Amino acid sequence: MRAVVMLSGGLDSATVAAMALDRGFEVSALSFDYGQRHRVELEAAVAVANSLGIIDHRTVAIDLRSIGGSALTGAIDVPKDEAGTEDAIPVTYVPARNTVFLAIALGMAEVVGARDLFFGANRLDYSGYPDCRPAFVEAFERLAHVATKAGVQGERFEVHAPLMHMTKAEIIKAGLALGVDYRLTHSCYDPAPSGLACGRCDACRLRRQGFETAGVPDPTRYRP
Repeated sequence: MRAVVMLSGGLDSATVAAMALDRGFEVSALSFDYGQRHRVELEAAVAVANSLGIIDHRTVAIDLRSIGGSALTGAIDVPKDEAGTEDAIPVTYVPARNTVFLAIALGMAEVVGARDLFFGANRLDYSGYPDCRPAFVEAFERLAHVATKAGVQGERFEVHAPLMHMTKAEIIKAGLALGVDYRLTHSCYDPAPSGLACGRCDACRLRRQGFETAGVPDPTRYRP
């Protein structure tokens, strides 16, 4: 029983990979070099895959810089020290990123014989991203059944988003119980060239708060 797991190198995706393994899946991990502003998360993805014993780990290059529209791929400042609101989509949203990534993961699933796809979507943490909602997951499952050879032949794909309704603290506790080494993960949207996290972007703030709420020491290396 094989699953394709989208592995960004972040805290959430590392936890999802561990969950898939715990459920008995053989994991094929998939990372994306999509033109993001830093390479740290790709290095983290390799480290996480190795630590979890995932042998099949592939990185697909796709340059989303060519369409721009995001602070993660273009010349737009990453917001710092700002409190997000659920009704606003922030500039860190990468247009249609999860749609594109899941489409590639779906193609890989057909190739490796997987019918289960895992990714780290979460609707409780502030993000405002439209492609991190249950409605998106349900819609993509319907697409998978009409857009693939396996689907039209009657096989069923399932898109798993096990973190969807979990808080960051709950995610951290679950991952620690499964042996995830969060020292290897990276969440920051705007790290220093050395890889140190900024500590001030939305991702860093959520991560820090998650460890504090979980009552667990934060292993993240932040800028002074």
